[in-house]
Amino acid sequence: MSAGTASAPRTDRSGEKVSLAIRGMTCAACATRVERGLSKLPGVLAANVNLATEQASVTFDPTQVTPEDMARKVNALGYEAFIPAGDEAADAVVQAAREREIGRQKRLFGVAAGLSLPLLLAMLGHVVHVDNAVVRMFSNGWVQLALATPVQFYAGWPFYVDAYHNLRSRSANMSVLVVLGTSAAYLYSLAALLWPELGIPGLYFETSAVLITLILLGKLLEALAKGRTSEAIRKLMELKPKTARVIRDGAEVDIPVEEVRVGDLVVVRPGEKIPVDGIVREGYSTVDESMLTGESLPVDKRPGDAVAGATINRHGTFRFEATRVGKDTVLAQIIRAVEEAQGNKAPIQRLADRVSAYFVPAVVTVALVTFAGWYVVTGDITRALLNMTAVLVIACPCALGLATPTAIMVGTGRGAEHGILFKGGEHLEKAHKIDAVVLDKTGTITKGQPELTDCIALGGRDEATLLAIAAAAEQTSEHPLAQAIVEAARARGLSVPEASRFEAVPGYGVRAEVNGQTVLIGNRRLMRESGIDPAPFEEELLRLEADGKTAVLVAAGGQPAGIVAVADTVKEGAAEAVAALRRMGLRVVMITGDNRRTARAIARQVNIDEQDVLAEVLPEDKAAQVQRLKSQGLRIAMVGDGINDAPALAAADVGIAIGTGTDVAIETADITLMRGDLQGIAAAIRLSRATMGKIRQNLFWALVYNTLGIPLAALGFLSPILAGAAMALSSVSVVTNSTLLKRYNPLDRREQAWTPRY
Repeated sequence: MSAGTASAPRTDRSGEKVSLAIRGMTCAACATRVERGLSKLPGVLAANVNLATEQASVTFDPTQVTPEDMARKVNALGYEAFIPAGDEAADAVVQAAREREIGRQKRLFGVAAGLSLPLLLAMLGHVVHVDNAVVRMFSNGWVQLALATPVQFYAGWPFYVDAYHNLRSRSANMSVLVVLGTSAAYLYSLAALLWPELGIPGLYFETSAVLITLILLGKLLEALAKGRTSEAIRKLMELKPKTARVIRDGAEVDIPVEEVRVGDLVVVRPGEKIPVDGIVREGYSTVDESMLTGESLPVDKRPGDAVAGATINRHGTFRFEATRVGKDTVLAQIIRAVEEAQGNKAPIQRLADRVSAYFVPAVVTVALVTFAGWYVVTGDITRALLNMTAVLVIACPCALGLATPTAIMVGTGRGAEHGILFKGGEHLEKAHKIDAVVLDKTGTITKGQPELTDCIALGGRDEATLLAIAAAAEQTSEHPLAQAIVEAARARGLSVPEASRFEAVPGYGVRAEVNGQTVLIGNRRLMRESGIDPAPFEEELLRLEADGKTAVLVAAGGQPAGIVAVADTVKEGAAEAVAALRRMGLRVVMITGDNRRTARAIARQVNIDEQDVLAEVLPEDKAAQVQRLKSQGLRIAMVGDGINDAPALAAADVGIAIGTGTDVAIETADITLMRGDLQGIAAAIRLSRATMGKIRQNLFWALVYNTLGIPLAALGFLSPILAGAAMALSSVSVVTNSTLLKRYNPLDRREQAWTPRY
């Protein structure tokens, strides 16, 4: 058992979660076997094993089982497990283990290729009728035995070990098929050489040796290709700054970033990476946040603004207070989100796993039937043996096991590079099926930072008095509209009196005592329920609402006092984003607590159809509206801020949190968009469609390959060597096809107006 992995244990609602790095898995059957072994441990609540990432994500009860217990179980199954450690050395250990594995594969392939080449030359010499001293030497049975034996039992030994552990656990995998096929050819040739009196025709040492060589080549190319699919995590890890300059005892000191504490004052100069998350306290600069959000333009930073670790300071020098360090930084959360997305299985992967579980036993049966059939019909044991070997080799389900996880790895990694975080493979899969997108208005379509536009006094009051009492009633409220009113009063230098007995009425407004009078601020319903006729407000209300402004009524002492109106401007590019979604064949719905006139005015600005505007919806009713749309047979993506809209996000088929990388809660939604740009919604769905397209291509060709290859081998149209080459090529082609996703840019608005729905 070794130390080191990508992540340390963390708490989950139902226990703790840990990721174990696992080496030695060769196909989907291996991953299934490890998954079942871990699931049987007392205290393990859930286990997911990913063949492509070579990791197991385990949720467990720490009072019953430990990561060390899990590692021992994996080791007992014949694989190598790395238990978690929370330091940088752990990641280095895992990376070193991967490099050692690739080095081992290169060494085994080198030995196998060097010894198999003379055998292959001898075979080709016979085929083309070349007869010389070299061909005769390598055609000698004893020379062939000397060359083939190290290939069989040194280069091929890992297959024997893996097959032994699988058979001991009453399961079968790719190694079982390889061992059966190559051993049959080797032992047949050995018997023919040692006991010539038996009259066994022909030697096939080259068949077993070249088969092992081709399979090792395939495993080597597969390992190298899998390394490329996991580049996203590695690139994110490389973003981590190594040092930080902090103020200690009045002096600037350079320290390792791991030693930065919450509350430290950190100094950042032009061109330097920001080491941890924090709030700017002194100075002004622009910061390149593209590595986290995908946003190419630098962002201005002033005192009070948030900054994220791993972003790059472009111009000025500033000081900021560290607020999140270590595993709590935005970068650490992104890495964790991508790791979990790559570790969790998409539903389509479970189908492939079920097929693989029954595949190997079925193939062994077909191989035995092939042998028996050919021997009975022809009486030629050599032909029967070769055809059986071809069936065993070509049927290895490697490509089937790699089809889904490799595409998920590249897709989620590509998303992270563009500020799109998928919480798991399940959500990446679901996103491509979406029929309708429900957009929350405030903070999603609009900027969420309304400003006061109108102040209309009634009942003999002046505007200043009206604004002062409105600000007094609203000053303890956190609602964006309330903050706009308070900021406007402060900007005008008004004296705002103290308020008491403040009460927020969700979906209606607020109530408070100001200067001995009850002040109400809210909508028509609040006025009616408080016994105040809204008729005096109506004419001005209609005018303001027609302009797309949010008008709130103010009453004092039981009488109408006036109207204050605020406007929340539409985000730049919102109309283009809605148009992009509609071109993709998606229905776009806007949901808001605002009145219908205001909601429709905003909808007109972004070209959302009037019938798709859901207005005057209370916060607690948004989830019910999502359920109503789902009851119409629509698959819904709900887009909100990830916190206030949590019930609606949870009710949707896919919840999408949209916001900036420094203040969005990554854990709240199925998909998190690190930028505030609505174009990210279409990009996430495009990326989902492209990834699912790759998965379906991979599964199609993997299944077609086996479906066609097995009958061809059984009927004698494929030699074992051709079968081995085809098997190796199939795995490499699946992984290579998945890596093509790395060229896909979901944020490129110049791309075609629609994306194929696979």
